[in-house]
Amino acid sequence: MKFENLKKSRTFKRFRKNKTSVIGAALLLSFVFLAVFAPIVSPPASSDSYLIPQAGYSQEPAPPSKEHIFGTTEQQYDLFYAIVWGTRTAFKIGVMVVFVSLLLGITIGGLAGFYGGWIDEITMRFTDIILSFPGIVLAVVIVAMLGPGIEKVIIAIAAVSWPGYARLLRGDVLTVKNFDFVAASRTMGAGDFWIFIKHILPNSIYPVIIVASLDIGSIVLTAAALSFLGLGSPAGYADWGQIIAMSRNWILGTSSNPFAYWHTLLIPGTAIFLFVLSWNLIGDAFRDILDPRQQ
Repeated sequence: MKFENLKKSRTFKRFRKNKTSVIGAALLLSFVFLAVFAPIVSPPASSDSYLIPQAGYSQEPAPPSKEHIFGTTEQQYDLFYAIVWGTRTAFKIGVMVVFVSLLLGITIGGLAGFYGGWIDEITMRFTDIILSFPGIVLAVVIVAMLGPGIEKVIIAIAAVSWPGYARLLRGDVLTVKNFDFVAASRTMGAGDFWIFIKHILPNSIYPVIIVASLDIGSIVLTAAALSFLGLGSPAGYADWGQIIAMSRNWILGTSSNPFAYWHTLLIPGTAIFLFVLSWNLIGDAFRDILDPRQQ
């Protein structure tokens, strides 16, 4: 019954008619399927599922074959295994960074917009300081201080991602808190926490959620860039950025065949491209569907 109501809802109909949303959803569901069924698609080779199996220790990558359908990277890491389990790594980084960033952004932006005054001044000036630094540069500095590792990458990217959410939510809170239903709730004796959670946050959170869905793709790109610089996951960990880093010495191929090692760059690059594209299409579709001017 609930599913039938969903099918009849205006939002679902608009989502279904939006071609970009359908394409984005199809791509994203493909990656979700790959991540969920990774142990079946590519069974773990050791107790740590994220460690890529090696077929040897030769420096030269091997082309796709029956044994390794996507070929191998340098040091003979299996590329198919890296792509499959790297999907889980991408979701882990994207979802965790957005969750932590949203938590910080909602807390700081909500306090600033709701109370105003000196709280607003202090929190927003601190936010401006963070925004004054290029995000990737500040993330590199934080990871360099904390040391390499996926958890450290998540902390670093979240530390530079929350200010945008805080400023966006603050602006909406400043508008919503002046609505009549907020004043009515306060008149009836509701406390600040109840008013914020029950009335203000639900009416100001949607733009932040849409921006967050758009940011997941850029977050994965930032994480890949950190891994490419050697500041991300440890060697042999299933991470798309690290796999591309392994291809840097083979981009030009050989003098006789410049495309001899095409698989080391094209396959992980395509995986990142499609993953980021799926989130961007979904985010754009949600923005158009939920835009009140389009209702």
